[in-house]
Amino acid sequence: MKKALINARILTDERPAFDGYVVYDEDGILGCGCGAPIISDCEMTDVYGAYVAPGFIDLHVHGGGGSDFLDDDPEDFIKAAEAHAKCGTTSLYPTVMAADFDSIVTAQKVFSEANNRKHNGANMPGLHLEGPYFNPKKAGAQDPRFIRDPKPEEYEKLLDLCPDIRRWSAAPELPGALEFGRALASRGVIAAVAHSAAMYAEGKAAFENGYTLSTHTYNAMRGLERIGIKRYAGLVEAVLDIDDFDAEMIADGLHVPPEIIHMAWKIKGTEHLALITDGTRGSASDLVEFRLGSRVDGVPVIVRDGIANLNDFSAYAGSVATTDRLLRVAVNDARIPIESAAAMLSKTPARIMGLNKKGRLAGGYDADMVVFDENITVTRTIIGGRTVYEA
Repeated sequence: MKKALINARILTDERPAFDGYVVYDEDGILGCGCGAPIISDCEMTDVYGAYVAPGFIDLHVHGGGGSDFLDDDPEDFIKAAEAHAKCGTTSLYPTVMAADFDSIVTAQKVFSEANNRKHNGANMPGLHLEGPYFNPKKAGAQDPRFIRDPKPEEYEKLLDLCPDIRRWSAAPELPGALEFGRALASRGVIAAVAHSAAMYAEGKAAFENGYTLSTHTYNAMRGLERIGIKRYAGLVEAVLDIDDFDAEMIADGLHVPPEIIHMAWKIKGTEHLALITDGTRGSASDLVEFRLGSRVDGVPVIVRDGIANLNDFSAYAGSVATTDRLLRVAVNDARIPIESAAAMLSKTPARIMGLNKKGRLAGGYDADMVVFDENITVTRTIIGGRTVYEA
């Protein structure tokens, strides 16, 4: 049956919000326009002036609702996906932190099983491996036990065994890392720079060898630095300077100050900056102490003042953010127009990951939508034309 959201403030394609409607069914969006729809045999839902935007797409998230994607249980994938759906996320990429070979393969198997179950959570189009090929000097909250250099005999086997890997983050200055980037690109997997001490030239070389995305830009990443008596540009500057280098950013206002979020948006533009949570099992939950990674032997984390830290407070440990919080920070604190901020949570990540039917409110696109009020409080989440959450 056809459905419609009416009396809505429509946010799509970076256009200023306009008063209108969206007509859809489980096969996708049928139409979107100004005013009221002229259509029969349609179930109407009046949203009373609330915003309707394309569903939020989180490119980088480790868990939520008390669960982590390294918990080795399909129910944990589903619990996390459902927790984030209540905050407006309609698609997410389960992120697996640095781990041993067997744990990565197990994550693939569990992911596949979870995706075969019906649930009310966000879509999970594929996996993101964050590691284990990182610079130990920029490990952050990554478990140092598992950090290592890329070896073809390992990553080629993992790519064969884990067909759902869509993105893989690595430090481009490591021995063999440029070859690794080329290998990923040849298989259609997004290669991303991360947890890196690379300087500008190494960042440029990475871009020229298949790396097209920057993981949680500014965090665990070398920037402008004095070496000897001179200053040199780092990987951060390479990402900002190279026009087609896509960047993601943890826009919780803590990992990166609002002023930097605003500056990055001005430099990269909406089309090349995606907002991500880097959320953990503490996201969409009341947890203040937990483990990042496996609940059995993952990295201990403490939450203070809304910030997830290692228990010795030596580094951040992911975040406890959700996508609705990112939008509030981007609009209210980073002074980004709401239409641009919403696009960086939908249209931009969809383009980066090749999700050609997501990220817009237009005929032929998937009916993934989020409804929120003027305070950016989510009141309804629709995935595949089905309401999975209603306040």
